[in-house]
Amino acid sequence: MSPVFPMLTVLTMFYYICLRRRARTATRGEMMNSRRTIESNSRTLPINSEVVQYAKEVLDFSSHYGSENSMSYTMWNLAGIPNVYPSSGDFTQAAVFRTYGTWWNQCPSASLPFRRTPQNFQSQDYVELAFEEPVYPTAVHVLETYHPGAVIRILACSANPYSPNPPPEVRWEILWSEKPTKVNAPQARQFKPCIKQINFPSNLIRLEVNSTLLDYYTELDAVVLHGVKDRPVLSLKTSLIDMNDLDEEDYEEKDVCGMDTLSKQFNSAAIREWTNNGYFDKLPYELIQLILSHLTLPDLCRLAQTCKLLYQHCCDPLQYTHLNLQPYWAKLNDTSLEYLQSRCTLVQWLNLSWTGNWGFISVSGFGRFLKICGSELVRLELACGHFLNETCLEVISETCPNLQELNLSSCDKLPPQAFNHIAKLCGLKRLVLYRTKVEQTALLSILNFCSELQHLSLGSCVMIEDYDVIASMIGAKCKKLRTLDLWRCKNITENGIAELASGCQLLEELDLGWCPTLQSSTGCFANLARKLPNLQKLFLTANRSVCDTDIEELANNCSHLRQLDILGTRMDNFCL
Repeated sequence: MSPVFPMLTVLTMFYYICLRRRARTATRGEMMNSRRTIESNSRTLPINSEVVQYAKEVLDFSSHYGSENSMSYTMWNLAGIPNVYPSSGDFTQAAVFRTYGTWWNQCPSASLPFRRTPQNFQSQDYVELAFEEPVYPTAVHVLETYHPGAVIRILACSANPYSPNPPPEVRWEILWSEKPTKVNAPQARQFKPCIKQINFPSNLIRLEVNSTLLDYYTELDAVVLHGVKDRPVLSLKTSLIDMNDLDEEDYEEKDVCGMDTLSKQFNSAAIREWTNNGYFDKLPYELIQLILSHLTLPDLCRLAQTCKLLYQHCCDPLQYTHLNLQPYWAKLNDTSLEYLQSRCTLVQWLNLSWTGNWGFISVSGFGRFLKICGSELVRLELACGHFLNETCLEVISETCPNLQELNLSSCDKLPPQAFNHIAKLCGLKRLVLYRTKVEQTALLSILNFCSELQHLSLGSCVMIEDYDVIASMIGAKCKKLRTLDLWRCKNITENGIAELASGCQLLEELDLGWCPTLQSSTGCFANLARKLPNLQKLFLTANRSVCDTDIEELANNCSHLRQLDILGTRMDNFCL
């Protein structure tokens, strides 16, 4: 080996260490002065006129508080000019997500978290907005009108939703990202995060939110996109890095010695000695596996490129029994799934929520992956998977015989007939159909064959014609049911509630929020309290007929009750 190569490498690493040390030891004032120096020596060529525009259309979202058949509290309120701002308070014209706070993850219906979820991924919900003109974003302003602080990430997409020709490549870039923070004041504000510049124009913006630190529902009124049509170009007179900034006093004796040692290791003899795996050869296989289990998926893939031993460990299917791909939705595609296939033959938990949209995952790519990796699947998360069609659900029913949990939340593009295939999954214990187009016939078939169900979500399923029939079937077939979400079911009556309470006496959680046909005068709520002593969570949101008698029955009979939502009742005081 030529002696030039080690010397160049050593000098490069020495320069890199100098820069890192300088960055660590610089004070805030020095860094600000450096930034001012750069900005003062830059000029924009040419000056573009800024375009300011409100969202034209809401393209997609993960959840909302409102109904599918109205505008109140829905994400669709984010389109157009502000309806509320600068006013503060609870307004039906605002966009509101489904939940807030930490209690949602503490109720009986909550799923266990996936291992290996990156710490920097904390998004719970999202909304995608289309704007009229593609621009190079210079600012994104979010008008928050009640309990602000939920927005934690803003992204831009290279695809133009109004273009007749799909782009050959779709890219998502993060404009701004931050950890969830507590905002003490609930009043309205115009949120103006400092965004980074990107190298493509965009008229598709995505907001991601985390509401765990909020004391109440966050409400958004509008989103304003600022940008220029021509890509801004910066002309710098000076280099971003000044060699004069590197002070000799920053270096220590031990670092110099370390560089000498490193220089010796780069000779050809030392490189030949690195063919073994060091102390890793002495560690038990199981211990190495345990160490690697703490790495994120990208880190595991990078580590596999270091040596044959670690490649073997990183490709072991036991490292992929729990596979959470949701944090990588912006890059995951058919090629990614094909790359992972050989490693995922033993996968038991698989999270593909939010993935595959904008053509990233094809039906055939999804099918190939499940045919190889679906035999051991117990839990499958597919929330907001808009690439799914009837063929996909058929593949799931045929290749996942051990499936116990299936989440299709907000898969609103699935055709009604696709849900018939779910009835073949007789071992299901958890089924989430929130905001889907499941119809009554398919749902009755599912309930008839999936008698092991313990958790069922039917919130905002607008295609179901008669919820009393559904409730009767649930009471007759699902004796093990522990949680049931009937949020905004439009026509359930006291008859359906009576059948439900008689047949599902193990219920710990029941959501009857915004069910306008239920009336306290029929005794349905009092009957629930007497028949369901294990209730821990009960939602009677926006039911104006709830009275003192109902609350007294709950207090006397439901000693485990922890969450009770009676927001919107006409009664002001209750006897507890």
